[in-house]
Amino acid sequence: MSSAGVCNYQISTSGILHLLVEIYQVKNRINFMEAEKTLLTGLRDLDPQTITKIHEKYFPRVYRYAYYRVGDETVCEDLSSETFIRLLEATHKGRGPKSSLRGWLMGTISNLVNDYYRQVYNKSNEPLQDGLRAQNSDPVLLSEERTRKEILRLGLKELTTDQQHVLALRFGSGCSLAETAEIMGKKQNAIKQLQFRALAALRKNLEGEI
Repeated sequence: MSSAGVCNYQISTSGILHLLVEIYQVKNRINFMEAEKTLLTGLRDLDPQTITKIHEKYFPRVYRYAYYRVGDETVCEDLSSETFIRLLEATHKGRGPKSSLRGWLMGTISNLVNDYYRQVYNKSNEPLQDGLRAQNSDPVLLSEERTRKEILRLGLKELTTDQQHVLALRFGSGCSLAETAEIMGKKQNAIKQLQFRALAALRKNLEGEI
């Protein structure tokens, strides 16, 4: 086979692989949208089984988002639970999510975290709890870990709301680039740029601190 033939073969194979990836992503997207549509229909009917499925599917992701930004287990449990309470209340009043259940939930937990920080810093400047488990009883390790977490939270607090949101979605909840773009209502390229700027700003905020 000539070198040109090998090159054409390689290009063709690469193109086919790229096409297959796109087909796979589109298929997953369609399956997700159909699953969300089913959940939304059951939610509007306040179907107990659907509500349970929604809680089981999304509570871990909502909790991880809150924990990434707050770091206190008890507070995160409360904020995550409040998110689902508000979901039911909004649905009961006819003001629940219309098209994106995931987007509604992540937007709500983001607002609750913002409200939590406003309340904390309006009341006092006391350090936030570190959420460490009681089983770690070494006072030196506890102090060091508490300090690191407090510095990280203070560094995150200096970011813009969108920057905090994108980092919590990507690294707290583990959302993909496409999921984050959908939740934030932005294009994927915009999310990439926002994430890059957020990480750069956070790194600058933490220089010499950790």
